[in-house]
Amino acid sequence: MSSSRLIGVGVGPGDPELVTVKGVNALRAADVVVVPVMAGSDGKDGGEPGRAEATVLHYVPEEKVVRVVFALNERTDRARREAAWDAAGERVAELLRGHSTVAFATIGDPNVYSTFTYLAQTIGESLPGTVVETVPGITAMQDLAARSGAVLTEGTEPLTLVPVTAGATVLKEALSGPGTVVAYKFGRQAREVAEALRETGRIEDAVWGSALGLAEESIQSAAGLGDAPLPYLSTLIAPARRDGGRGGKL
Repeated sequence: MSSSRLIGVGVGPGDPELVTVKGVNALRAADVVVVPVMAGSDGKDGGEPGRAEATVLHYVPEEKVVRVVFALNERTDRARREAAWDAAGERVAELLRGHSTVAFATIGDPNVYSTFTYLAQTIGESLPGTVVETVPGITAMQDLAARSGAVLTEGTEPLTLVPVTAGATVLKEALSGPGTVVAYKFGRQAREVAEALRETGRIEDAVWGSALGLAEESIQSAAGLGDAPLPYLSTLIAPARRDGGRGGKL
């Protein structure tokens, strides 16, 4: 039975200054740091550094980083996606057999729509003695709220987080509710998102952002959304309707 540790470390949405002290310590203390990379058309390492890798390299030397291919962009071919997950899991299992601590760096938080979830499940089945831990990270919605001035919640307001990869209908249902709605990964469906915001009367106060904390950062009012697709990892905040004055939702 393995006694190695697999630690999922949230490294935030891209700004290296938003990695927590605990996260940096975990990355530096690990024997190796795994970063997920997108597969190319041949199923192998596409070569482009991902956002997690770029962030990690601010804190650990390159020789300590191991790139592992995940089917991050495979949504239609389930068999291909499962095979890629199995191969990635075996690569990480191999690292765990040779090292006492392996960190896996993931953008945002490892428990919020993260590839780490699937990796941890795979490792739990292949190396059942492995200790799995997570270090929380700052999410894109927190960063966008801070940079745009949008308030996520007040008083008794609910907060709904929707991945638009689930479809614009799910987003529209959430927007019809009373609280703040956050949409992740909506860039390729920007037109449908704009339509949902207009139909529910939520577009005027909504804001979206991409590449937060990076040189190509863009933060704009949702009122300007058009038909052009945006970066895949774009984030949207549609604040709750607030018409009761200060503390109106307490």
